Amino acid sequence: MRLSFFILFVFVLVIGLWACTGQKKRDDFVNLDSSKFATLLKENADIQLLDVRTEAEYAEVHIKGSKNINLFDPDFAARVVKELDPKYPVAVYCKSGRRSLNAAGILVEKGFKVYNLDKGISGWINNGMPIEY
Repeated sequence: MRLSFFILFVFVLVIGLWACTGQKKRDDFVNLDSSKFATLLKENADIQLLDVRTEAEYAEVHIKGSKNINLFDPDFAARVVKELDPKYPVAVYCKSGRRSLNAAGILVEKGFKVYNLDKGISGWINNGMPIEY
């Protein structure tokens, strides 16, 4: 009886691990602190800067040159495919870094090379980086 349970356990474990191997990893993008993110923006003229916060949040403060596409819009994935060029990398940010992690995963799945601003625009501001109103 114990052997049957052990075999069943091993079988379920192997199937579970096998099922996970076909999924996209959420770490197919690069997380950067404010300083490295600023350097990335400065050194890459063709990088696409994407703010995934709401329009109201974007209107309050944003990083100069950013495009605003709200992650919570039902058509977010369709909009990024339509409005961004997958030939060029995307630097993405939000308020604290949580939404942009989700957006980065979607962007990677759509074929973009992605850089995420760790701690979002809040961390950016706390580190004295330039902003626009």
